[in-house]
Amino acid sequence: MRRRRYLAALGLAGATGLAGCAGYVGSTAEETPTRSPSSEPVQVGDVTLPVDRSELFTALHRDGIPAITDPAFGADWTDWSAVAVEHRPPAAERPTLPDEFAVVGVERGGEARAYPLAVLDWHEVVNDVFEPPSTARRPTADGALGGALLVTYCPLCGSGVVAERVVDGEPTTFGVSGMLWRDDLVLYDRATDSLWSQLLATAIRGPKTGTQLRLVPSTLSSWGEWRTAHPETRVLLPPPGSVAVDGRRGQVRDYGDSKYGYETQSQLVGFDSDGEGLGERTLVAGVDHEGVARAYPFPVVRGEDVVNDRVGGLPVVVALAPGGTLVAYDRRVDGGTLRFEAADDRHLCAGGSRWERTTGRAADGPYDGARLAPTAAHTAMFWSAWVAFHPDTTVYGR
Repeated sequence: MRRRRYLAALGLAGATGLAGCAGYVGSTAEETPTRSPSSEPVQVGDVTLPVDRSELFTALHRDGIPAITDPAFGADWTDWSAVAVEHRPPAAERPTLPDEFAVVGVERGGEARAYPLAVLDWHEVVNDVFEPPSTARRPTADGALGGALLVTYCPLCGSGVVAERVVDGEPTTFGVSGMLWRDDLVLYDRATDSLWSQLLATAIRGPKTGTQLRLVPSTLSSWGEWRTAHPETRVLLPPPGSVAVDGRRGQVRDYGDSKYGYETQSQLVGFDSDGEGLGERTLVAGVDHEGVARAYPFPVVRGEDVVNDRVGGLPVVVALAPGGTLVAYDRRVDGGTLRFEAADDRHLCAGGSRWERTTGRAADGPYDGARLAPTAAHTAMFWSAWVAFHPDTTVYGR
């Protein structure tokens, strides 16, 4: 399809919060190593750090949105067995988690966890440990410190970013600063009080300026589809099961009621994805490789179902996943490049195998058990967020 630069046509270049800046740290599936800060100004893409204080917008006081610091998990939201009896609300007051609600899914070390947007809407940051505390600092195969995990979600951008919450070799607790940078969540860390951009996964002000967190791939999915693909998954329980910052368990609230007035709590496709245009809240799968960025809008991918493309030399497949979200994978497997077609609503097909759309895993055939690498460690997000951090992006199908 014909593609062209779309920024000027949409008139977004001068919009508030959409000034141009760098692309994501670590746009490939591999986890990105931590980068040490420098005493000199640091360049990340076309952003010079530290950012000027005038670029930060203070929306709330620090911890006005309470990060979760002690998460609890269950098989679903009816399972509160991991929570002390005195902190379990009566069964009639416990929220429910419908299959269509969206979750940020993470797989690590053979374990799967789901973090519902119904909780992340209200808390935005989860400080998790994927392994028991005694092994949380055990090096992984690539030398990284496993276990200490940071799960973030910015409702304004629709962006989920997951990283290791390790700074200077030590697990660190993160919170919500109350500030926005280019309409995106800004975090702070308790160890150094530095400010961190969610989308860049980088410290943008403070002692750790220029330090980059190691990113961990994540998936945006519906709870029902994630659970089908990962039958043993655990799911984050809302407060008072999970504990927020400063030991606050929070009130029992209706976590099915969107804090931001979205039409549907599932938020899988955003406000504008049902139309044919490209609105600020149109969901896009973004790919950034070798200095080339491309957005794949939900309406376009929905029309084609499966898109085989190349971005900066990277062969990618972008597809609609069950539950109504977007996935993007590297098409290279075992030294070859596959071309994908639709098999059914839950599978793609290539090389004689069927591949699960949600996980990228081959379910049968010659590649049975193999897995496609995601093209990025972040989830699909709103168009406004992608173009703010990739002002020179092209748009597939435009």
